[in-house]
Amino acid sequence: MQLRFLGKNSKSGDCPTLYATDRDTYLVQGWKIFANDLLMQLTLAEGETAVEVPTELFEHLVNDGLPAGEFARLEDPLMILTPGGTYVVQGREVTDVDALAQMEIPDYETVVEVPRDAITALLEEPRGADLQRRAQPAH
Repeated sequence: MQLRFLGKNSKSGDCPTLYATDRDTYLVQGWKIFANDLLMQLTLAEGETAVEVPTELFEHLVNDGLPAGEFARLEDPLMILTPGGTYVVQGREVTDVDALAQMEIPDYETVVEVPRDAITALLEEPRGADLQRRAQPAH
């Protein structure tokens, strides 16, 4: 898998990163999720995981020819907007040794692969009840 660096959001040592691949996918490197209230909202298939990233990370889509800015809609099961204003992104956990070797991944981060068309669909205007799925605050 060939990677093309699109951008990074480094804030006080944190380093979520966005890459485009030669497989018409994006790799989203972000923080591992340990919060049970978030994990309970996800239905992860075998080989899938989720990462948490700042919303600003997706501004780097402009480096792949896509519009930058906030998503017009969120879609289950791909992405959740948390009460803290971050995105939880779900996808296939990246295990490709060559791809992982091209990245610097701290112990508290992991990488998911998301189809490009799934991300571009999120940039489209919402239709009807398909507005936004937001993470529910813990009670």
